[in-house]
Amino acid sequence: QVQLVESGGGLVQPGGSLRLSCAASGLFFNSYSMAWYRQAPGKERELVATVSSGATVTNYADSVKGRFTISRDNAKNTVYLQMNSLKPEDTAVYYCNAAPLPWIGWGQGTQVTVSS
Repeated sequence: QVQLVESGGGLVQPGGSLRLSCAASGLFFNSYSMAWYRQAPGKERELVATVSSGATVTNYADSVKGRFTISRDNAKNTVYLQMNSLKPEDTAVYYCNAAPLPWIGWGQGTQVTVSS
């Protein structure tokens, strides 16, 4: 059974930082590009960042470019999202999944709230 478990979210002030983790199991993790997605209240889920299977290529949404960094550790079947200079508009539930097509069943996500 393929499973994704996200963690690391929380409440942070504007300008702060968080590091999200996503542990994957039940798949050949290092065969797939992975991504972080987010869904804000009342909005559709959107793609935030992607990382290639070998971690050599990364891509970012314009809204997070220069502030977020996606990485992965294939030995640990884990993908990370380092988020710096957080803004209130980054508030959302963050999910990981495969890319470009999120074919894996969605995990529970991790809530990120940016507020003073």
